[in-house]
Amino acid sequence: MASQRDVKNKIASVKNIQKITRAMEMVAGARLRRAEQRIAVLRPYADALSRMTRQAAEAAGAEVARLPLLREPEDNSRVALLLVTGDRGLAGGFNSQIIRAGTRLSAELAEEGLHTSWYATGRRGVSSLTFRGHELAGSYTGFADKPSYADARNIAGDLVAAYVDGRVGRVEMLYNAYISPLTQRVATQRLLPLSQEAISGEQASQAPTGSGAGAGESTERKRTPVEYEPDPEKILRRLVPDYIEVSIYRALVESAAGFFGAQMTAMRSASENASEIITEYTLQMNRARQAEITQEIMEVVAGAEGLA
Repeated sequence: MASQRDVKNKIASVKNIQKITRAMEMVAGARLRRAEQRIAVLRPYADALSRMTRQAAEAAGAEVARLPLLREPEDNSRVALLLVTGDRGLAGGFNSQIIRAGTRLSAELAEEGLHTSWYATGRRGVSSLTFRGHELAGSYTGFADKPSYADARNIAGDLVAAYVDGRVGRVEMLYNAYISPLTQRVATQRLLPLSQEAISGEQASQAPTGSGAGAGESTERKRTPVEYEPDPEKILRRLVPDYIEVSIYRALVESAAGFFGAQMTAMRSASENASEIITEYTLQMNRARQAEITQEIMEVVAGAEGLA
């Protein structure tokens, strides 16, 4: 049995760790609230841009096939995978589930005879893919906690250039979609070429559809004829790059919020586990103290019997 001093040292160590985990939980909670505000502001804009892109594509009609970003490439043997992860850990399985999903998708593509070109944001994703022996075509770090639109534009520029130049024939993005502080769902989105579902509007909005007056206004707005100046093709040529940039920026913002939620949950769980360990060590220390007292009493009794 460990001595009373050893157990006291263990309790002190666990209490120090518990202070750190509680502080990290509070910091993550504060950053999560700010990230949720950014999501609330961004989602309506992203949905509106998606709606504008869809309407312009419908107005352009057959001219849509002339746009490089909407045309299916002749050589689609190489697929670019963009994995959106965090710069730090201590967030449960937040980063690892993206890495696993990307590795699983790459294996499925390999079975179809397709090759994978890796892109990653966040130090965790970059280091994990490098450790697994994958050569990265693009790595972006240092902004996972608070991404800016310029970061998304930089990533989108590299992916669009690779697609237009024919180095990749498809671009898929994997990220943690923010549901709640307790739930982050791995989402896969095709960025290039834009899927027919995205153009037709089947995946244009992630918000729940409304009812009543709101739904009636939306239907009326969709049926209202729109005159385009210049022509829809030129407008679409300008909107599509913005649509890709906003999609990446939305993924970065949602991933940041998901990271803080996962970290807050993980640190809360760690603090609770530390409390259980402290309780267990306290009982162990009490047993050690009782054993020492019993031993001292037995020594005193044995000494008294020897003098009798």
